[in-house]
Amino acid sequence: MKVTGFTFIRNAVKYDYPVVEAIKSILPVCNDFVVAVGKSDDNTIDLIQNIDKQKISIIETVWDDSPEMKKGGRVFALETDKAFQAIPADSDWAFYIQGDEVIHEKYLDNIYLSMERFKDDIQVDGLLFNYLHFYGSYDYVGISPNWYRHEIRVIKNDKSIYSYRDAQGFRKEKNIKLNVKPVDAYVYHYGWVKEPGTMKKKVENAYSFYNEKKLPEKILSDQGFDFSSIDALSLFAETHPQVMKERIERKNWNFQYDVSLNRLSLRYKAKIFLKKYLGINTYYENYHII
Repeated sequence: MKVTGFTFIRNAVKYDYPVVEAIKSILPVCNDFVVAVGKSDDNTIDLIQNIDKQKISIIETVWDDSPEMKKGGRVFALETDKAFQAIPADSDWAFYIQGDEVIHEKYLDNIYLSMERFKDDIQVDGLLFNYLHFYGSYDYVGISPNWYRHEIRVIKNDKSIYSYRDAQGFRKEKNIKLNVKPVDAYVYHYGWVKEPGTMKKKVENAYSFYNEKKLPEKILSDQGFDFSSIDALSLFAETHPQVMKERIERKNWNFQYDVSLNRLSLRYKAKIFLKKYLGINTYYENYHII
């Protein structure tokens, strides 16, 4: 069985993306890795080149900044597809990881065993992962239904599959949802954990790729991003991936949140109740679980 990892990135240093940790977290189960590195204003390409010269192949790209590609973040999917299309034909699986996502080492065996189990099952297009969304600091995770709870991160090396919308998930030609099997593994999403000044710059940059979206007022402060407006968080009491150890030790800002002050709307509370106690799913799903 051959597994190829893939991702895309641009300005990783400028916006403090943990892309090195992201790639390193899944390298142990990948035979090789393709990274689409967009033309950057920093030394992102050097960062990627120094991870693992034996396993990593870099394709240099130029992002399409046209208005058409800034509708719904379409450019992110386009860059994802560039990396996916460069995956060698002899790979069975393609393992996708975004620049702010990390897999805990405790899940790698489960992931690899699932890939072995479904490698030759033509009904299975991919594997579905659970998510933890960290917010403000490495001590809190979002619990509101605003956060997506699952997404596809391993797909068959089938070039009829493409990145969907703003690279949130995947579809097959003719806009068909993928058939997936859940895997007992979590993606640790650190996209909302940065020093407030850098977080503000990162969000401003991200919103520039969604020309139909208005910047929220909270990011316009001279003091940086205002993390306090979040609706509901929970304390994280487990361990982080080992590859994140050094980054977490370098944290140089303080964020505290009183979880007793969570303020979920009645609609969100109802969604959580229906799912947890009655097994009724009212969440959007970009896949078919089989």
